[in-house]
Amino acid sequence: MKQKSSKQIKFVICIDNSEFPASLEQFKVYRRLPDPDAEQDGDIRIIDESGEDYLYASNFFVAIKLPQTVRDMYAQVA
Repeated sequence: MKQKSSKQIKFVICIDNSEFPASLEQFKVYRRLPDPDAEQDGDIRIIDESGEDYLYASNFFVAIKLPQTVRDMYAQVA
């Protein structure tokens, strides 16, 4: 398995799960995947509760910066 660089991994926190309560947990941190096409449409791609990546409206999330030690831990399991 190829390990991702912790600098490539971005994170968001869910601030609104009202439209997807089964898929998103409010105030949970999610990994954000790069998807320039989706971002042009106002969406972001994240790994949700199912463990799969899906597109969601970007206004459901706020970008956050995690400490380097936490980013490194995510990179090991990603």
